[in-house]
Amino acid sequence: MQYPINSPLSGARYFVEGVRLLLHPKLRAYILIPLLVNIALFVVLTGALIYYIGVFQDGLHIDVPDWLQVVADFLLHLLSLVLIVLVLIIYAYSFNIITNIIAAPFYGMLAEKAEELLTGTKIESEPLVRMIPRVFKRELKKLLYFIIRGILISLIMLLVGLTVPVVGTFLAPLIGLAWSAWCMTLQYADYPADNHRCSFTAIRRKLAQRSMSSFGFGGMITACSVIPVLNIIAMPAAVTGGTIYWLNELRDCPCKY
Repeated sequence: MQYPINSPLSGARYFVEGVRLLLHPKLRAYILIPLLVNIALFVVLTGALIYYIGVFQDGLHIDVPDWLQVVADFLLHLLSLVLIVLVLIIYAYSFNIITNIIAAPFYGMLAEKAEELLTGTKIESEPLVRMIPRVFKRELKKLLYFIIRGILISLIMLLVGLTVPVVGTFLAPLIGLAWSAWCMTLQYADYPADNHRCSFTAIRRKLAQRSMSSFGFGGMITACSVIPVLNIIAMPAAVTGGTIYWLNELRDCPCKY
């Protein structure tokens, strides 16, 4: 399990290795409930995704003089692209947030067992009665972090899209994708960090120091999260991949609870 440190390629490979590790027989018991949650959310959110993409495609139309029609069509196609990218980001983000709130304790156990398989060392266990409320509290803290900064990022995207001609139309979705990748990395690298009582603030700082591998890892999760069916297994695979990431680059995180 040797990878170059802090590169987009290494980050992407952590996710791929996480998919492979997920197939280990000793981890099957820890992915059953998360998978059932994912399947239920998949049905609901994918239906909403199809509906809203259809609304955007059918509703974007303006009446202009014939001599402006070519320009209007071009701008509407660009706007459609931006809106569809935003809807896909919201889809992936919603899928992850809801799943993680419901399945967080099980993901913590999955990360724990994955680390034990990889290192051969047993992690000190915590009783469920204490772990569940603590994990939910941490998930809510992450959710607040994502929402507050997500609003700011959305405003920046809107400002860039409206004030920078043409280029802003392409740049705004890229800003959104970068933010989504960062959120995904922070979400899934946090499970093994939490198992070792590394604070949320400390893991954020550590991931910021590993920005290239962070965006590579989060970019892979984001890409898989927007693909229906594949996103069902992407979440538990991100947990095992995040555990590999933790062991290879992040476990010297010094701050504890």
